[in-house]
Amino acid sequence: MLPLRSSAISAPSAVNSTASGLTSEPVFRLRGVTKVYAMGDVEVRALDGVDLDVGAGELVVLLGASGSGKSTLLNILGGLDTPTAGEVRYRDHVLSGASDEALTEFRREHVGFVFQFYNLIPSLTARENVALVTEIADRPMAPEEALERVGLADRMDHFPAQMSGGEQQRVAIARAVVKRPDVLLCDEPTGALDFATGRLVLEVLARVNDELGTTTIVITHNAAIARMADRIVRISSGRIIRVERNAVKEAPEAIAW
Repeated sequence: MLPLRSSAISAPSAVNSTASGLTSEPVFRLRGVTKVYAMGDVEVRALDGVDLDVGAGELVVLLGASGSGKSTLLNILGGLDTPTAGEVRYRDHVLSGASDEALTEFRREHVGFVFQFYNLIPSLTARENVALVTEIADRPMAPEEALERVGLADRMDHFPAQMSGGEQQRVAIARAVVKRPDVLLCDEPTGALDFATGRLVLEVLARVNDELGTTTIVITHNAAIARMADRIVRISSGRIIRVERNAVKEAPEAIAW
């Protein structure tokens, strides 16, 4: 059981731009979330009063320039960081103010992470890199199934140095989804890849979201990628400036970057 403080979730207001187009029960609900970093005598306000709902099974793109607060927001959603002020709820549990132990349990049970850099262990094969996560998961899929889902059935026993950047990123995605997370958080997952390879990675993320129903949040500064999302959250200077819903989600292979 997730050892977090429970709290009833209040009903959303009749007009709430942060929940624009929300069609499912909220998985995350943020209210007034602010994050301030002290750098000597200077305070940097990375987030400034963010309100946001994320629905179950959604694919959401966080869009904004470098330094806009996207990664800080993602880290707070994933329990890697805590807000200076405001409230963060995951379903009926309060993440803001939770202990380090509780946040660790939250990440282990509910969240998969995919970063720009793959962080694979060089001395382990793809299968072994993915299998590591199954040792701490309650209901993992087989490593082979996770690798098959990302199109690497024939590369399971290759080491990272024997794989392309796109293949390594797909191993990283398999490692994230092998524990069947409720939420998949992706920080610039195509940032280190070329156009064609990045598109393959996005296809995998879209497939995971569609087939497994995993709530997926993707950070990018590439506006074209936003067309694959259910909703786009535009961030600037630590604030959400607009939330939009795509009338039609485009498949990654149809997007012209």
